[in-house]
Amino acid sequence: MNLTLILLIIPIFIVLWVVAVYNRLITLRNRSKEAWSDIDVQLKRRYNLIPNLVETVKGYATHERELFEKVTQARTQAMGAQTVKEKGEAENFLSSTLKSLFAVSENYPNLKASANFLELQRELRDTEDKIQASRRFYNGNVRDLNISIESFPANIIANLFKFEKKEFFEVLEAEARQPAKVKF
Repeated sequence: MNLTLILLIIPIFIVLWVVAVYNRLITLRNRSKEAWSDIDVQLKRRYNLIPNLVETVKGYATHERELFEKVTQARTQAMGAQTVKEKGEAENFLSSTLKSLFAVSENYPNLKASANFLELQRELRDTEDKIQASRRFYNGNVRDLNISIESFPANIIANLFKFEKKEFFEVLEAEARQPAKVKF
């Protein structure tokens, strides 16, 4: 009787353990997707600010056509990036072009005093802060998922159900590790 009970309890325990690990992996994967969605929302907000910023600067700095084209190209490239790695590289390029745009604006005192420019500057700084916070949140969720996928014995379940590790959203350039400075 005891042996029969033990032989019945062990498979039930194993099935419950598999279900628990599987559900944990699903939770972690969904949290990672949600965290990426947060980054995506902030990046779209940033992309929407850029045309207004370029138009405002164009009104004062008419001789900077090449820079405006570079910013527009960087924005388009960032919007079209598909993978997390591509998105990170495109965002680095976009950040560097925005830094150039703000550096050029130093040469135009009337621009620096423009209420519209100051408001766009404030919104961009706020968006950059939110992107940084969203990136930390995403990378924390990806870290937890990747650890679960690699850790024994959960890795058995992860391999069985084909869970895949996710990439971190990283800032790749050393100078891009600093947020875009928007001060006047």
